Amino acid sequence: MTTCTETHHENHPHRHGEGCGHTAVKHDGHVDYLHDGHLHHMHGDHVDEHVIAVSDTNPDHCTPQVTCGHVHGPGCGHEAVPHGNHVDYLVDGRLHHPHGDHCDDHGPLETA
Repeated sequence: MTTCTETHHENHPHRHGEGCGHTAVKHDGHVDYLHDGHLHHMHGDHVDEHVIAVSDTNPDHCTPQVTCGHVHGPGCGHEAVPHGNHVDYLVDGRLHHPHGDHCDDHGPLETA
């Protein structure tokens, strides 16, 4: 169960919700929104910063057998997703993490 985090996104005038223009993802029994490399959750009058936890579903391990057609990073065309203590990229419903000459597959992330 997710509780309100102490990390808030300050000065966030945008109200996330259906049709707001940001990718909605299912996370811990609710919907969050990917916004400029952040995972935002509307909570009353403010926005909480969420992170996809490292877990059995979304592990943080090396998968050298996974290859991508390009290098992930800012501006690569895939949305950045905070995962554990790093950033992954959402590719066809999977979290990809650039690692040397390959991408690590850090599991599924379901869009809403």
